Order: sequence, then C-alpha cells, then structure tokens
Amino acid sequence: MPAPLQTIPSSPHFPDQADVVVIGGGIVGVWAAYFLARRGMSVALVEKGQVGAEQSSRNWGWCRQQNRDARELPMATKSLDLWERFAAESGEDTGFSRCGLLYLSNDDGELAGWARWRDFARTVGVTTHMLSGAEAAERGQATGKPWKGGVFSPSDGIADPARAAPAVARAIMKLGGTVHQGCAARGLETAGGRVSGVVTEMGTIRTKLVVMAGGAWASSFCHQVGVRLPLASIRSSILSVGPSPAGLPDALHTAAVSITRRGDGGHTLAISGRGRVDPTLQQIRFAPQFMPMFKRRWRSLMPGGLEGLRSGHETLRRWRLDRPTPMERVRVLDPTPDHGTIRLTHERAMTLLPGLKGAPITAAWGGYIDSTPDGVPAIGEVGTLPGLILAAGFSGHGFGIGPGAGHLIADLVTDQPPIVDPNPYHPDRFAGFSAGKVADF
Repeated sequence: MPAPLQTIPSSPHFPDQADVVVIGGGIVGVWAAYFLARRGMSVALVEKGQVGAEQSSRNWGWCRQQNRDARELPMATKSLDLWERFAAESGEDTGFSRCGLLYLSNDDGELAGWARWRDFARTVGVTTHMLSGAEAAERGQATGKPWKGGVFSPSDGIADPARAAPAVARAIMKLGGTVHQGCAARGLETAGGRVSGVVTEMGTIRTKLVVMAGGAWASSFCHQVGVRLPLASIRSSILSVGPSPAGLPDALHTAAVSITRRGDGGHTLAISGRGRVDPTLQQIRFAPQFMPMFKRRWRSLMPGGLEGLRSGHETLRRWRLDRPTPMERVRVLDPTPDHGTIRLTHERAMTLLPGLKGAPITAAWGGYIDSTPDGVPAIGEVGTLPGLILAAGFSGHGFGIGPGAGHLIADLVTDQPPIVDPNPYHPDRFAGFSAGKVADF
C-alpha cells in the first residue's frame, strides 16, 4: 500500500527550452526548482511518476538538527528557517511546525553519546537539553515508564510528508515554473563537452543546466552518461495508525520504536535504522565503498530479496533514448514492506505507548532510501560533464534538509554566495573515500 500523498495537476504546456531542468520531483528536486524560480530563472521540473511519491512521502517527516552529522548540521539549521518562512512566502502549507523532538533512553552509552552531541551543538549555536530521569519521565509521561534520561531539542520540528512536496510544486508553478508528471527523463544531450539538453519521453528540452535529484534512480541515470555515483538503496518499512488520542507526543524517538504525529491526526511508527538490503548489480559494483557502513550497521540491516532487481532502479544496463526506460516501466518505487518489521514495530509501539492500544493500522509501506558510503549527500557540479549538478544520496536525511539543499543548489547554479559551505557535499570526495570517513547515521 503506498504512503498517503496529495495529488497535484501538471503544467499544461511542455517547454522546448528552459534555463534549468530539474530531474526528480521529490523533496530535494522541488525545493531546488522553487528557489531557482524565485530567482527569475525559467525552470522545468520533470518527474517520471508523481511528485513526492517515492521516499519524500515515505519518511518520518522529521526536520531536525538533533544528532546530525557535523557536515549536515549547518544545512539542517538553515532548513528549519526556510521551512518556517515558506508558508508566508508562498501561501502553501507543508504542515511544518517546531514542535520539538524528544529522545528517551535507559542506555547509559546512548545518553553519553547524546551528551557529547549536546556539547558539540553548543559550539555552533544549536540548543538542545539533556534531561534527567525525572525530566525524561515528565516529558515522556505518555509512556507511563521510568527513564534514565533523554534529550529534547525545542527548535526542531516536523512537516507532513503527504503534502510537503506537492505544496512546494504548486509554489513553483505560481512563480512561473513548470511541473511535468508522468514524464521520465531518459538521458542528456551534450554539445562541446557540456550539457545541451534533456531527452524526456515527451520530447527534448534544450538547456545548459540540469539538476539530477532522482533519489534511488540517480546512480543508474548517471551511469548512462558515464558518471560514477556510488549509491546503495536500503528498503525501509513504516506504518501509520490513527486516529490517535490526545496527549501523545508529536515526535518521540526510543531505541525500540519512534513515532511522529501525522497531519491527519494519526501517527507514523518506525524502527530507526532497521531495513533490508535487496541485492542488485549496482550494489555489487559499489560494495567495497559501502562495506564500512554495512559493518557498522549489521545489527539493523538484514538481507533482502529480489525486489531491487525487479524494480530496475539500480540497473547497470544501458538504455536507449528513443525507447521506454526502466523508469517508464516502474513509475513509482513502491516496494513491499517487510511484514516482520511491520508486526514488530506495531507491537513495540503498543508496548511503549498504552494510549495507542486499539488505534487501527491505516497503512503500511516500504521505501528505498538512497545512501552514499559516508551517509552525507552528493551535491555539486560534475567535473567531467559541466552543466550537470548532482543532488542525490541523502541517506534518509533528505526530507528535513530539503529546503537548505535546494537553496544551496540554486546558489551554485546562479553563482551566488552559498547558504552553507558546499565543499563537504561535493561528489568528487568519493574518489578518495576511506573507511575513516563513515558518518553515524
């Protein structure tokens, strides 16, 4: 069952040229197109399926600074401000609120790690509060359990995955940009060694600038034009219950299960970090770079099945531009959720929060999280193909930092001072990747 998602109409007119073409209508792609359109550029966003239909509507909806990798933290902080300003600037509602995020634990090691992050956060102006046992029990009173401690980040928040990407896409069209759903980008045309156009199933759009924000499809697309982008997809499984009674936290994380209040009044339930690895030829190709990450996460990652091979998003096959591609065969990645994980998640949530007992399961879904070897996204222009800007590999963190990533992409395209230092994100870093650079995620 797909995750809940609002639908929007596509633009009626298909352009034959644009200043910038954004490939991929997920949260990063729509934010990039939005900020480019705000700067007066003609922007065409092409999406093979439906805006927001893949991982952008299948995540928790957290917009957090708490426990971010140091390289992502500046972007997370900027993103929170951009989430907040968007409604006033656009008239659209993403469901964003700074409700604060609550973490509870009975593990001394986990609490010590959070305390170290709190100390680091202070040095960069981020506020987070360590909680004593009594404070944790008070904030977590919906659990009815004692806790050794916790952490609360008051300025963090959540947005609604069901409506965020569609809301930003509507804002793009208000600014004069165009959005084209059911329109797969098959490949690129080049002239003089740089991008000159995007070939889509609806026709070619002449452009000198392309943003590749294709999520789990980005690596196979890059493979078509000779660009090596190491990505591996992890299949996650999430469920929602509702309606939920009042008094439950808006956003709560524990080692057992995490919950987030949804825009419809229910809650999303998930187990952090748990997923299945569906083997593909692409994963075998990039296995040496991903081995450190898999070793660190072996307790939470389980072997998967053949679903990744069948979906085609990690194919190494070269496709022709005048024939349908795997993206037209599978318009939306909608992998089967792991039923054992769904049962375990539901059981843990019922145990953690007695108030959820009796709340019906309204949906359960899977999603492919596109990950880089170090857990930090690849954002930047490809040195070997000028005009191609990558924005992929957000490793399960992309929803919250989508606005900051989109703003940074617009900065790079328009040669403006970047909102954050772009160097930690540049894809060239993978050429010299080593095990010591693996992030905690």
